[in-house]
Order: sequence, then structure tokens, then C-alpha cells
Amino acid sequence: MVAPGLVFGLMMPLILWVSRSAGVDFRFASYIDNYMVLQKEPSGAVIWGYGIPGATVSVTVCQVHETIMKKVTSVKAHSNTWMVVLDPMKPGGPFEVMAEQTSGTMNFTLRVHNVLFGDVWLCSGQSNMKMTVSQIFNATREMSDTAAYQSVRILSVSLAQAEQELEDLAGLDLPWSKPTSENLGHGDFTYMSAVCWLFGRYLYDTLQYPIGLVSSSVGGTPIEAWSSRRSLKACGISKQGFISPDSVRGPSKHSVLWNAMIHPLHKMVLKGMIWYQGESNMNYNVDLYNCTFPELIEDWRQTFHYGSQGETERFFPFGFVQLSSDLSNSTSEEGFPQIRWHQTADFGYAPNVRMPNTFMAVAMDLGDRNSPFGSIHPRDKQTVAYRLHLGARAMAYDEKHLTFQGPLLEKIELLVDKGLLNLTYYQKIQVQRQDNKIFEISCCSDHQCKWLSAPMNTSSTWTLALNINPCHGTVVAVRYAWTTWPCEYKQCPLYHPNNTLPAPPFVAFLTKQTSRHHNKDAK
Repeated sequence: MVAPGLVFGLMMPLILWVSRSAGVDFRFASYIDNYMVLQKEPSGAVIWGYGIPGATVSVTVCQVHETIMKKVTSVKAHSNTWMVVLDPMKPGGPFEVMAEQTSGTMNFTLRVHNVLFGDVWLCSGQSNMKMTVSQIFNATREMSDTAAYQSVRILSVSLAQAEQELEDLAGLDLPWSKPTSENLGHGDFTYMSAVCWLFGRYLYDTLQYPIGLVSSSVGGTPIEAWSSRRSLKACGISKQGFISPDSVRGPSKHSVLWNAMIHPLHKMVLKGMIWYQGESNMNYNVDLYNCTFPELIEDWRQTFHYGSQGETERFFPFGFVQLSSDLSNSTSEEGFPQIRWHQTADFGYAPNVRMPNTFMAVAMDLGDRNSPFGSIHPRDKQTVAYRLHLGARAMAYDEKHLTFQGPLLEKIELLVDKGLLNLTYYQKIQVQRQDNKIFEISCCSDHQCKWLSAPMNTSSTWTLALNINPCHGTVVAVRYAWTTWPCEYKQCPLYHPNNTLPAPPFVAFLTKQTSRHHNKDAK
């Protein structure tokens, strides 16, 4: 059996030949197709394509032979493209979208059917986003659980690279489709993204209207490949550098995935985006990730906003997964711990002033020792997606009182006479277990500092005390979960009392009178 992605690739020349012979290359953009989801109100969805320069194009939205709206435009001479912005539509469907090109005495018509209006989310990153439903826990049950989710539509972009920004996609592994067991678990790291699908499914359970999911991911890729030249330049990166072959196995040349797999989507109107990447930067430009990641978010937001004629919100919600765990380097204080910290622009939480309207799913407690895909690929993507969807509900759907992250540190008090370091959290905490190693203090004497374990001592509803007696010098800093593998599966010490959201890792310096003020409504 030939893979659908290959079939699509083999069919492309035939499709284009038919289009050119019948309509002089009058066509929709690659991702405008049957079963698609278009962004609902308050935004107006964008429909675009290619045609004869100067020709008139009429776009009509119909439902049961009734015309809902009609928009008219013309084909631009320099790009051979046409584009219309539809009036805002309430969620629902199905609809038919028709485009008619008129040039002199020639008329050509295109149609796509079973179109829904709802919320469109873009999912991107590397292999942990690329993992399919067939690779996760309870895969058989998850792949068969599709009957109630036929209004959650999925699309998967083919791997492609380009030296310059492309206007349209080179190909699709999966065109817009209803979910089936086959296209949710086509093969290992093929399509459809499990995190993307489960995230959309959780949202649908809450929202009860159509969700469109666009997956554009490639395994083993550094953030530099997904970044435009503009955003890399903003971080002082102007040339292609050496990338460690140990952590990078996919396309790595700067901007090539942005150019070919993200920029071609920039006219698409989005509700928001989720991202799962970082493992491939654990040995490459680690110290720059606190710049490259926020700059990527800013650049993507700006590009999609302008590309959609302002219909995608300028600061659309952006969610990301903080790195999980990996046994291969489990005692390291570099790599994973640093990337986790830099994923938050060194704040330890999201949103923050450098990353407004973002949300984070902590995953360091989801380590999977027995994953057949390697411990760097944990199979519990259900929990990842669930935590992400909580952030989306809070940030994108304004459920202001919804708890979407674990306990965050508020202040630190050094009680030298008692030999304790007292930590106060913004949220209530639940101490699931005692751990004598996961907290560490930086102990300095004779102008030398070293990290020592600080055993957990006593705790209350809001506070936790650490034993600092092992330090015979001055305590200058404290950190939590600063290792690649901080705890076993869902067995980290600190959670929100609902026992599902772990406290994120942090590092804090006492000399700065640390008090972290978190504002989940930062915009």
C-alpha cells in the first residue's frame, strides 16, 4: 500500500496539469480543501489562491443552496494571487465555498465542500509533537475514539525545506480530514500529531464547536530551523553554525523549516498555537534559547497577523510544553535544565513580561523509562495535552479562575538561627512526598560556591522549609528540579492540591530578595 503522503506527492503534477489546461492555473491555496475548518467570529477567515493576472474572482459561501455571502476581488499581476476576507461567521456548518474566475469570456469555478467554522490551532515543533496517536499510551482505544469528534478536523504538512520564504506549501502528508484510526496513527512519527489531536479533542469537549488542527512538525530539529532570519538576527545569530549531531537529526540549516513549513501558512487565520521543541538545542545555542524562543513567538505572531490582513490577533495565544525528561543524560546540570528555564525567558513561569499571552505545560514529571521510542519520547501525551488545554482555556478562552499551572514561588526567607530556608508559594501546595535531593542550595565560603542538597523539612498549606545545615558558609541561591530527570512518573514532590499540576523548576538568588510576582492575565 502506498502511503497517502506519497500518493499526494505523486498526484501533484497531474493535479496541476489539469488545473492549467482547464483554468490556466486557477486554484485554491494548497490547504484550502474539503473538510477544512475556517476561523470563526470575531475574525473573518481568509480564502486565497492563484489565477490569471487581472482576472476577477468571486468567492461565495453557501449552505443548502442558499448564498450566505459573496466577496469579489482580482488577481494581482506580480504574484498571480487573489485573496478575500470573509465576514465573521458563527461556529458551525457544513458550508460550501465556491470561487469563480472571470477573464474576458472565460469562466472557471472551484468548489470545496463540508467546510466548518470554528477555532483553528497550529501545532509545531520536533519529534515529541510529531509522535502519532499509535505511539502513545492506550493507543488502540485512543485511535478508535473518533465518532464523537467528527467536527475536529486535522491537517498535516509534509516535510519540506527552502532557502527563501515560500508563499504556499510544497505538499501535505494529510489534507484536511475527519479523524479516523488510520490517519491518527498512520505510523511512527508520521501523522497525526498526538499532542495536537488530544489538545483539540479536550478543547472540543469544553467548547462543543468545530476545531481545526494543523500539524507542521519535524523530528530532531533545532529552533534555528523554525526561526526566520529576522528573529535570528535579533538574537545575534546571522550565520549557519555547527550543530552537534548527537542532538540534531533532522533538518538544521537556519530558517529552512520556517521558510517551507510555517511561512506558507501565514495567510491562514488562527485562534492560537502550541509548540513542543527544545531537545535539539540542549547542546546547541543553549545560552541563546532565552532569546531565540521569545523572538520566534514574536515573529510568528507578527507574520500571521499581517499575512491574514489583521484577522489573526497580533498577540494570539501561544502555548508550549516545557521539556520532559531523558535518561541518557539524567545527572546533567546543563542541557535540559537550562532549556527548561530558557523556555520561560528565565522567569520560571508563563505568561511573563517577555512572553505575554503564553501558557506552559510542565512535563518534567512524565519521564518514561520504558518508552520503546527512547526515554526522550515519553508516551503519556494525554497529560501533556490536558495541561496545555487548561492553559488555553485560561488564556485563549478567558476562564479567569481556572487553575492551569502548578505552585509558583512567591518569596524566600533565610532563617539562619533555625537552619532553615523558608519558601512561600502563591498557590496552595500539596507535598506528595519527601525528597532530600530535588531542592539544592548554593553554598559559598572562601569565595567558592557549590550546590548542596537541601532536604525538605516541614510544610504547611502555603510554605515549605528546607534544611540548610549542610551549608557551613553563606546560602546565596536555591533551585528546584535542576536536573534532566528530576523525579519518577508523576512523583515530583510538589503539586497543586488537585494533584495534577506540578510545581515548575526554578532557580532564585537570595541576594536579590527574590519575590516572583506572577500575573496570569499578562497580555
